[in-house]
Amino acid sequence: MLPIPFNRPYLGGKELWYIAQSHAKGQMAGDGSFTRQCQSWLERRTGSHKALLTHSCTAALEMAAILADIQPGDEVIMPSFTFVSTANAFVLRGGVPVFVDIREDTLNIDERKIEAAITPRTRAIAPVHYAGVGCAMDVIMDLAERYQLLVIEDAAQGMLASFNGRPLGAIGHLGTLSFHETKNIISGEGGALLINAQALASRSEIIREKGTNRSQFFRGQVDKYTWVDVGSSYLPGEIIAAFLWAQMEEADAITARRLAMWQRYHHAFEYLERAERLRRPIIPAQCQHNAHIYYLLLRDLQDRTNFISAMKEQGIQCVFHYVPLHSAPYGRTMGRTVQELPITSDLSDRLVRLPLWLGLEEHQDRVITAMLDFLRRSA
Repeated sequence: MLPIPFNRPYLGGKELWYIAQSHAKGQMAGDGSFTRQCQSWLERRTGSHKALLTHSCTAALEMAAILADIQPGDEVIMPSFTFVSTANAFVLRGGVPVFVDIREDTLNIDERKIEAAITPRTRAIAPVHYAGVGCAMDVIMDLAERYQLLVIEDAAQGMLASFNGRPLGAIGHLGTLSFHETKNIISGEGGALLINAQALASRSEIIREKGTNRSQFFRGQVDKYTWVDVGSSYLPGEIIAAFLWAQMEEADAITARRLAMWQRYHHAFEYLERAERLRRPIIPAQCQHNAHIYYLLLRDLQDRTNFISAMKEQGIQCVFHYVPLHSAPYGRTMGRTVQELPITSDLSDRLVRLPLWLGLEEHQDRVITAMLDFLRRSA
């Protein structure tokens, strides 16, 4: 029986050809023609003032922390239900992650609980758009304006998704994207920083170029480039950008295929949700998601463990997601929580992610049948 992995990276067809082109042009280091094409595409599709490719979303978050001028003791409000990079970017600058509970419907940060977490040390809010479903950005941006805070969107999962018609990552002052091989549009590793606040644009280039004004030099704005600020090497190689450009050319088609598979799952599990055997994802009306993840919320941790084990026996790989950061050893040391986080703790134990990748279409019936068989038997 053919194993069905949780993820399989998609190859559209032009990726290797574009990589060969970058080599033929003598462009293998960063900021070549493919990088510029990718950045222009991101600016057009998101409306961001400036987009800069990075070697990962982690790198983009670290750049955002520098641009936010995070100093030791500064606080950044975020959900605990997120990947460690969301917190690490600020901890590296001496910042303190402040963990807030999530909403039960979307698993995003609960915007109603953010204000209670704000203190005189608060510098920024870092909402995470889980599964490509937008946070309540209207409320979050209003809070940020009233308290003079920066909003740094972790839109690692949000490519081509939107909230109230606005692309995720392009609503806050800064936004970060991921092109990791598990994402919808991929380059193996890779990411991008979206600079939506124009005042941060010039410094963002300098930080990305090891603290030099190299970009200004190549535009003819200075006669030589030199060290002018803090920074590091955050740009990706041109081979990464070449691969990514081929994916961007197919981005809409990729998203459409993923949405069709997502909807197929959603329809298959509808009656089990009505029977209160599980819960399916909830997509608020103001959110256009991108089918990054299809997950189920099962009864409890044991139910999830049994489900994953049963699927493994059928050759189908299903996985859970984050261990909440507030409960992690380093999270308990470096961060603080606001009140209790009961929804985070409960839902993180019950969530299971189903396989979702281009090419799964021909196997999806087998996956759904195996899952329904287990769920009926264990009802």
